Amino acid sequence: MLRTRFQKTLLLVLLGASSGTTLVPLSAQANTGGVSSSAGAGAAAPRAGVRATALATWFGPGFYGQTTACGQTLTPVVVGVANRTLPCGTLVKVSYKGHRLTLPVIDRGPYGHNGANWDLTAEAARALGIEDTARIRTRVVGSVPNGPTLGLAPGSPTPSLAGGASAG
Repeated sequence: MLRTRFQKTLLLVLLGASSGTTLVPLSAQANTGGVSSSAGAGAAAPRAGVRATALATWFGPGFYGQTTACGQTLTPVVVGVANRTLPCGTLVKVSYKGHRLTLPVIDRGPYGHNGANWDLTAEAARALGIEDTARIRTRVVGSVPNGPTLGLAPGSPTPSLAGGASAG
């Protein structure tokens, strides 16, 4: 009986994940630049609901002003995560010591040789309370269209080529 119930639940979860419809809490919109959570037409759907515990590092000041692999200009206010394989715009819920944040994939990496699977932006690490390499819990929760403002809070100034510094 228990096995049958588990199989039915798993089937429903898999059917829901393959339908292309992904529900993301409204709190995720502020962390993804205010973009809606539905995947764009033709976008490859990440494996929603996959949970993992993995090692994470963070990157920031030395990379400010550079363009990420997904096309964003990295500034101190960009909130996102780098992963070697997930498509740009994939939404990942990250948990660390009671802090939770939904982050878009905005870059490739990490490329250090310490076994890390995730590379958080400095602002994402700060918001989660991470100061050094840490073990985090992650779960893919959906995707949003990629664009140059992905990872910026709604109403944030558009980054300039100088790394987001304002002219005045």
